[in-house]
Amino acid sequence: MLKILEQLEQKREAARMGGGQARIDAQHKKGRLTARERVDLLLDPGSFEEVDMYVEHNCIDFGMAEQVVPGDGVVTGSGTINGRLVFVFSQDFTVFGGSLSERHAQKICKVMDMAMKVGAPVIGLNDSGGARIQEGVASLAGYAEVFQRNVLASGVVPQISVIMGPCAGGAVYSPSMTDFIFMVKDSSYMFVTGPDVVKTVTAEVVTQEELGGAVTHTTKSGVADLALENDVEALLQTRRFFDFLPLSNREPVPFRPSSDDPERIEMSLDTLVPPNPNKPYDIKELIEKVCDEGDFFEIQPGHAGNIVVGFGRIDGHTVGFVANQPMVLAGCLDINSSKKAARFVRFCDCFNIPIVTFVDVPGFLPGVAQEHNGIIKHGAKLLFAYAEATVPKITVITRKAYGGAYDVMASKHLRGDLNYAWPTAEIAVMGAKGAVEIIFRKDIGDAEKIAERTKEYEARFANPFVAASKGFIDEVIMPHSTRRRIAIGLRKLRNKQLENPWKKHDNIPL
Repeated sequence: MLKILEQLEQKREAARMGGGQARIDAQHKKGRLTARERVDLLLDPGSFEEVDMYVEHNCIDFGMAEQVVPGDGVVTGSGTINGRLVFVFSQDFTVFGGSLSERHAQKICKVMDMAMKVGAPVIGLNDSGGARIQEGVASLAGYAEVFQRNVLASGVVPQISVIMGPCAGGAVYSPSMTDFIFMVKDSSYMFVTGPDVVKTVTAEVVTQEELGGAVTHTTKSGVADLALENDVEALLQTRRFFDFLPLSNREPVPFRPSSDDPERIEMSLDTLVPPNPNKPYDIKELIEKVCDEGDFFEIQPGHAGNIVVGFGRIDGHTVGFVANQPMVLAGCLDINSSKKAARFVRFCDCFNIPIVTFVDVPGFLPGVAQEHNGIIKHGAKLLFAYAEATVPKITVITRKAYGGAYDVMASKHLRGDLNYAWPTAEIAVMGAKGAVEIIFRKDIGDAEKIAERTKEYEARFANPFVAASKGFIDEVIMPHSTRRRIAIGLRKLRNKQLENPWKKHDNIPL
């Protein structure tokens, strides 16, 4: 018996060593943790239960039969984060460069299938050189099996990808179908074709970092959600982020007790909006003052800054926030901000997370580039997302709500449950100056008359009371009572039931 136990321990030790000490040291020299160190840091101490530790590849070509490592380049299993169940896979770059083989893929599929079966999130720690070339089409088939699981799990359990090394070629499509992607600066990259191929085909010279690094994908492309400084920060932020998410689409949002009174009055909000309607202010200040203890986890802070999205808590329960940001492009909606917010709204709706929307939007961004790149179709994504969402929706108009953008931003007409406005709200088809120049175009040469008409238009429409008189605004509230109103509203809506007509699935304007 002791001999068998010794053999077991030897096999476990061989699996733990991955590609060997030299490769582990090489990983550390790059400033990266090993696959197992990452899992240990991500999960609660002692909670990790590994599966398939002894799985080996089945390739016999190109001398692979002599190169066998237990685990085959990926660590899989389950554990807890702050006591809540999660399934994890962590690719091991020290074993065949973390490349994906048929068996490697089967291990990932197994934990994803189990996650869907029991209703728990999946976190993938990606660090892979791509498909294992020696296996040919078998490794490609493995990728497709993983892709299929990503699609089936979408909207059933939250999926988070943390890119902690290379992720290239077909490997990028699995993370791209997950709900959130976190990357590590100067250490991780994602691209379909690498710099060498780009140079050969298009003659463009570009580095890996410029082509698909963390900064590129969190600012320019919007593919990733956060760029973090190193492995440790990435994993700790993933732990923090995980606490906001429900375990599955059948579970309620998590509750965290807070000493922050949900009916707290915040007097400083009464002076947040400047007297000058053209002067910007930081909408994040409003979000943080409304959240429990000011704890707001922003998603995609570096991309499409004219809209702010992220998670916070009110009365201990998770809430998704969407807010126009007057500090960037005056808070206009454009292509990137519409896509960013639409995806976030749809995630919240998938997982029963209430949506709070703060509106200060002068309209859609005008311009030839916007029109030619499809602002109509992309803007419709946000409209569609809000209109189909059945979760509790509370909207607060702080200042401008003009034109079609007023409709799009969770208006009463898109089944907003509670629509509030501050006294500073201006709800109209367009700004007073533009409206007067169209209505009274014959008087454009008469500055005095135009000024008089503008004043008249402002008095008529640059306030929330016309919309309130039609029932489009439920109440004009004092800014200082915003947190209290939202907290009471969310309590009221906790048992909200609303269903869309039966359909196989919708056809969102992609």
